[in-house]
Parts: sequence; structure tokens; C-alpha cells
Amino acid sequence: MNINSSRWSTFVLLLLAFSFIACGEKSQNKEEPVQKSVEANTWEGNRAYAIGEIALEATARDTERNSPRPTITSRYLGLIFTAVFDAWSRYDESAIPVYLTEIERQEALQRTEENKAIAISYAAFHTLKEYYYADSTYFKEQMNQFGLDPSLISLDPNTPEGIGYLAARAVIEARKNDGANQYAEAPGSNGMPYFDYSGYFPVNDADQLTDLERWQPKYFETLEGERFAPGCLTPFWPQVKPISLDSASEFRPGPPPSLDSPQLIREVEEVVELQAGLTDMQKALVEFMRDGPKSVQQAGHWLLFAQEVSRRDQNSLDEDVKMYFLNQVTAMDAFIASWDSKMYYDFARPYALVHAQFEGDSIQAWAGPEAGMTTILGEEWRPYSPAAFLCPPFPSYVSGHSCVSGACAEALKLFTGSEEFGAEVELVAGALTHPESLGDTVKIVFPTFTETAEMAGFSRVLGGYHIQADNVAGLRLGRDVAHKSFAFFQKHLGK
Repeated sequence: MNINSSRWSTFVLLLLAFSFIACGEKSQNKEEPVQKSVEANTWEGNRAYAIGEIALEATARDTERNSPRPTITSRYLGLIFTAVFDAWSRYDESAIPVYLTEIERQEALQRTEENKAIAISYAAFHTLKEYYYADSTYFKEQMNQFGLDPSLISLDPNTPEGIGYLAARAVIEARKNDGANQYAEAPGSNGMPYFDYSGYFPVNDADQLTDLERWQPKYFETLEGERFAPGCLTPFWPQVKPISLDSASEFRPGPPPSLDSPQLIREVEEVVELQAGLTDMQKALVEFMRDGPKSVQQAGHWLLFAQEVSRRDQNSLDEDVKMYFLNQVTAMDAFIASWDSKMYYDFARPYALVHAQFEGDSIQAWAGPEAGMTTILGEEWRPYSPAAFLCPPFPSYVSGHSCVSGACAEALKLFTGSEEFGAEVELVAGALTHPESLGDTVKIVFPTFTETAEMAGFSRVLGGYHIQADNVAGLRLGRDVAHKSFAFFQKHLGK
């Protein structure tokens, strides 16, 4: 099966040309990643898999419209696949819905593949257009392709169309006032969705650093050369109600290393040394995990990885409904947990820490796309990133990439009963950061789920966005979240 989704066609890296090891032919072209073929000759997907594709496209489009907002889109995906699961549960012999608690289980004769497909399609359709409402026309087109009427709204709890609609409405209604402020319901929002009602205000501004230990906004630069300093992304996110956790702070880690600690000094040095010696393989890993235009963010990345498992194992509709539900609830709750730590500690990123520790020193570092790797002063150091998205606009501890990756990897391991993953990707080093000086085409292999999570976390240290303390604590936090989410998942399977 060729990986040729149009959502990645606009940029070289985002053609996410996954394949499983030993499948397809290796390319010699340095300018294009290779789309390979997975050896699943008879597997044509299932309706749950198709819904995953639609949700990923919607997430990519959201990034284009609104810039990256990984917390918000992780909630969307988590709730969409919860609605899908709830609709499907009414056709399973033992599954227990999360929110669709008033609808009876269907009789055995009604538990057909067709009815399940119809029910989950309507559940997905109505949640997708609630959360990614700007793409409602696209979702209607997809329903038409399924042979379903997008204008049909049924309240009949004994039909798949009705069960799907009611599952979506149950999720939507239950999650209003859940802390996300999607509908501008928090006091002071003045009609602005996702208005920050937390009262957070950074102690540092982009022009003046008054407390080195605390997060500082940084200037980005548009393609037109205009500078702007984004505010903190969704600082109220610890107030969002998780699905599987008791609270956002349930597994909150201990504090990051103090400014005068040998650990922090050593880890800041490591960030500088790693950047100075970045290989093409490492640059490609940084870019792959960072994403770029039409990014699907970390929750979407791990949905893509789950879809790799679907193709590898030729999953049924039932298996994919369950796997995507676990995968995306885990990602949503991992984001909430990681934001709890970020906002609780409000810890600095390497950007400021390197400047302070290496001020006045000459170091080898990335000086931007025009100069590339060269000798600069320590106070001029910057992450390996384009100016348009220089550094994530929120505190560092813990790493969100590490937390979400640690969580989703552990969840997939628990779901499949195995560490084995086996995906790989070929891409061009520097394509998203230094396109004027492309490196070699490299192949990144993801042998196991755990190694994939650790590669994702370490990529953030390589890129200069985090120190190792952020990464290690994030991975640990994510795995704690995963085990709680998996217990929740098992409960809702009726086990």
C-alpha cells in the first residue's frame, strides 16, 4: 500500500513516507523522500482507519490556519476517537462507553461490520465538524464517499446513524466547560475561544530577562522579516479535565535541576556540544520530530504511528477503533499532564540558559540558514530551527514531545503486547531548517516503540529546545500516564 496522502504533498519532509523494514526500494534521490510500499497485499484498510486519515488531514489544515497548537488539537483528536469508541461500544458484547451511557447495547444480530462502520462514521463526522468546523465541507465530502448522507441527523438509538450522532452529542455536551474554554465560557473571555483565564504572566519579557530560571518569550520572524514574540500557548491547560487521569497533577514530577547545580551546568554544556556536532542523521531526526508546515503535532504523529501498526498487522475495524481510542486518550491526557508540569515550574529553556552560561565565549553553533554552522559568541546561540518557529512558546519542563511520546509508545506496547515497531522513514537532512544547504538523504529506523519514544525525546535535546532533565522526566511522566490510561481502557473494554 503506497503512502501517498495529499496532506503531506506540500513539503518534502511531510511526505511522511513510512514503511516497514524490508519493504520497497531505496531511493538515491537526495531531494525527495521515498514513498514505499507496505507488503499488505490484501489489506485495504477499514472505516476506523479511514477516519484516522480524515482526522489527520483536519489537524494538518488546522495548523495551517492557526499555527501549531498541540494542546488544542490533542483534545480534538482525543474526543473524536472517544466518540468513535462510544458508538462502536454499542455493537460490542462487553465494551462500556465513556459518555454514551444512556443508550442500550444492540442485539447480537445488529452487530454487523456495516452497522459498526455507519455508527462510527456518524460519530466521527459530527465531532469532526464540531471541533474542526472550518473543514465541514471536506467532512461532508468524505461522508459522501462513504455512501452516507451527511445531512441526516437521527435521534433513533436503535439505528447506527442515530447511535453515531448521539455518541458525538454525548461527547460534545460532556466536554463543554471542561477547562479548555473552547466556547469562551470562562469569565473575561469576551467571546474569544481559548482565552487564557489562568492569570499567567511571564516574569520575563522578550526584551528583558529578570529571572534566568523562568521561561522567557522569544522573537520569531515571519517570511516577510517582521519580528514578533508569541505569548505562552494555553497556560490554562492544566485546568482541562483529563479523560483517564484523576487530575492533571496526578503524576507531577519533582523539580528541574537548580541553576547552580552541576547537573544543569553539565546538561547545558551537552546541548551546545550536541548542536556543534550535529550529523545529517541527527538533523533529520530533529526535523522529523519537530514537523513543519501542515504539522499534525505530537498527538497526530502518534496516530500516524498507530496507523503504521494497523497496516503492519492488517487490523480489523474493531482493533483499530480500540487502538486509536487508547492512543489518542493517552496523548490528550499526556498533554494535560505535561502542561501541568510546565506551568507549575515555569522553567527556562536552553535558549536563555546557554546565553548565560556561555556569555563571552566563542562556540561552534548553528547561526541560522545564511551562516549555517560557524563560530559565534555564546550569547548569540540559538536552537537548530528556522526563524519562523525558533523555539516553542511555553516553558520547558517537562518536554511535551517526551511526555506524549513516552505515553503513546507505552500504550502501543501494552495494546499490541510487544515492543516491536519496525517503521522507517527516508528524508533529506536540513530540508526544514537549512534548505539552501541540504544534507544527505538518510534513513531513520524505529525498531521498537520504546526506542521511538526515546528518539523523539532526545531529538528535542539535539535541537536545543530542551535539556536532558526535561526529556528524562517527560518520558517517565508519559509512561505513568500510559499505565493509568491503559487501566481506564481495559475498564471500558469491560475487562
